[in-house]
Amino acid sequence: MLQTLRNAWKIEELRKKILFTLLILALYRLGNAVPVPYVNVAALQTYFSQLQNTVLGLLNVMSGGAFSQATIFALSIQPYINASIIIQLLCIAIPALERMSKEEGEEGRKKIASITRYATVAIGLLQGFGFYMLIKNYGILVPEAQDSVWCAIVIILTFTSGSALIMWLGEQITEFGIGNGISMILFASIISRFPTMIFTSITNMLRPADDPNHLNWWVFLFMILGALAIIVLIVFVNDAERRIPVVYAKRVVGRKQYGGQSTYLPMKVNMSGVMPIIFAQSIASVPATIAAFTGKTTGWVNTWFGTNSIPYAIIYLLLIIFFAYFYSTIQFNPVEVANNLKKNGGYIPGFRPGKPTSEFIQRVLNKITLFGALYLGIVAVVPILIAHFSTQSALTGISLGGTSIIIVVGVALETIRALEAQMLMRNYKGFLD
Repeated sequence: MLQTLRNAWKIEELRKKILFTLLILALYRLGNAVPVPYVNVAALQTYFSQLQNTVLGLLNVMSGGAFSQATIFALSIQPYINASIIIQLLCIAIPALERMSKEEGEEGRKKIASITRYATVAIGLLQGFGFYMLIKNYGILVPEAQDSVWCAIVIILTFTSGSALIMWLGEQITEFGIGNGISMILFASIISRFPTMIFTSITNMLRPADDPNHLNWWVFLFMILGALAIIVLIVFVNDAERRIPVVYAKRVVGRKQYGGQSTYLPMKVNMSGVMPIIFAQSIASVPATIAAFTGKTTGWVNTWFGTNSIPYAIIYLLLIIFFAYFYSTIQFNPVEVANNLKKNGGYIPGFRPGKPTSEFIQRVLNKITLFGALYLGIVAVVPILIAHFSTQSALTGISLGGTSIIIVVGVALETIRALEAQMLMRNYKGFLD
């Protein structure tokens, strides 16, 4: 990975892309330090210190700590992620949107992106209003803003404009930088919390043995080794692929012979990357988020949908499997692949071209997608189960660890892969060279 970055830095155009990406991420982190007016930040942080293992703690991790400080980027990319989920599901349910996304080409994709932006602003308004009601109900506003309509409008619009600005920053990274912009922003948010999490763990380890927050040294060592094992597993599965053999028939055109060679059709085990995790997390946290924003931090919703609960883990796992299949269906079309093979004189040994080939590819796709979805689900859910059954309060925050590691490592691998593709494109020598 370091060698890839070093080689990319030597290419002027890629160096500019890397610097542009780092500049946008620096602006994002700067925005995370700018507080919204009329909010008592100290009181809000005290309130959040008691809720680190709830859905609000999850939102705080995903925003890089901005949520607990009520900064202009407090909502982070959650409104955009939720809007993307809704629009992509509607593209399947509504024929007009499906035709727009598939048949109208680049123009149709631009229209879908525009609809997603409007939906992001609408969801940002709703979440901004919910966050305002949360801090108002718990008396976290400054005294002069407690019953002021003007202050409410300023706070809600600031949160909304912050989420819209993050969406724009992400699009700039995608267009002019390296990698997927939204994933990079989420990556930066989670990474920024790692030093604090490590410092907290070491502090808990140094506490007296009778302290309820004390963390045994062997438990800390087990957590480090577990994180390293998860990273190795993620890298291994991300590079894993099923190779389907393909043979091209010989063709004679004039005096030349074409085809006759054997190759393979690569199908990645984890085809959808980290997107199922990000989307599943957003959906699974919706009920508890609504309850928290309405001021209800106790009750059956928080019991069932708390980030350490068994029902939350089950729903989270099922959503990961659903979105893994959803994304593999969008990204890989077996019928189209089978038709392309047939047009080019290729076939899979043992299967006739056309429908039998597409059915075989579909079966293989279903199997490897299930394996990839279960891998994502297990890595994300096992820390939740450990936190649920843990007797040490210092371990209860581990439930967010598996998800964070998957996102960070997955985004890092995707970014390195994008850099390698850019370098390959620029270093390619054609037949005229």
